[in-house]
Amino acid sequence: MSLDETTRNELLEIAGRYPQARSALLPMLHLVQSVEGYVTADGIETCADILGLSQADVSGVATFYTMYKRRPMGEHHVGVCTNTLCAVMGGDEIFERLKGHLDVGNDETTEDGKVTLEHIECNAACDFAPVLMVNWEFFDNQTPESAVELVDNLQAGETVRATRGATITSWRQAERVLAGFEDGLADEGPAAAGPSLVGLEIALENEWTAQPTSKDAKGRGPDDD
Repeated sequence: MSLDETTRNELLEIAGRYPQARSALLPMLHLVQSVEGYVTADGIETCADILGLSQADVSGVATFYTMYKRRPMGEHHVGVCTNTLCAVMGGDEIFERLKGHLDVGNDETTEDGKVTLEHIECNAACDFAPVLMVNWEFFDNQTPESAVELVDNLQAGETVRATRGATITSWRQAERVLAGFEDGLADEGPAAAGPSLVGLEIALENEWTAQPTSKDAKGRGPDDD
């Protein structure tokens, strides 16, 4: 196994966070990616060994979820949403423009190793369509021109900040955060803005409050003792 002792100890730490160790597999795979750049055979073997699982079980998880990669990634992962609403609002055009600009196809990495481009499914940010993500951070209301400027800045190594989130670091660093190791940037930038807050603003203006549910599963209401 090529994973070093520090990484193995961190994998053991993650496994120890859960009452059932196998529940730790998802963050453990993110940690493997943060170190190796993708889910390697050594990473699969190590996770299986720690959790008492078969390598087939671990490999099945790693190939089921699209956030886990089976070949080396670039310094930055740029995911363009091409699901229905984003596509209609310009996501397809953005993706085609970036493919031509970067000279790559889907799930391919630029020659300089800076950007891996991928079309991805819904980011749950339809109110900001079209949306793309860099290392899982949101970039809202994009256009082909703004998307090209964004990837140019990433390739040039310039400081880039997400629309709703932190300063962009790297895909590997983001994977370490997903493994459960904080980078100190969690509170940087707004988490919600614009269209996401319209409903709340209307409720506050009208002094609306949430109403309690009428009955629970046992037939008791909010005023029952």
